[in-house]
Amino acid sequence: QVQLGESGGGLVQAGGSLRLSCAASGSILSINVMGWYRQAPGKQRELVATLTIGGTTRYADSVKGRFTISRDNAENTMYLQMNNLKPEDTAHYYCNADGVRSLDSWYLRNYWGKGTLVTVSS
Repeated sequence: QVQLGESGGGLVQAGGSLRLSCAASGSILSINVMGWYRQAPGKQRELVATLTIGGTTRYADSVKGRFTISRDNAENTMYLQMNNLKPEDTAHYYCNADGVRSLDSWYLRNYWGKGTLVTVSS
């Protein structure tokens, strides 16, 4: 069974930095796209950044220049370096793995982590 686990959230002052990690476990053969999404209280979940297995990145306009996504394909791990954090970055951050090929399924599947909370104080 494929599972995703996030870590690295916490409380930080505006202008500070945090690094989120996501580890995918299970009988994984490959993951096409890994990404970070976030959901603030009372708002819909939104894309933060994605990174394909080939290295193509995509960022939300609100985080461009401040956040950097990276991944280790061999270890099935992903990171999000967040710099110059702002109070509006406060949210639960979720790891997503899309196009997962594993020994558990004939089909490519999508998985979500349970999230990690990032709180930015002003």
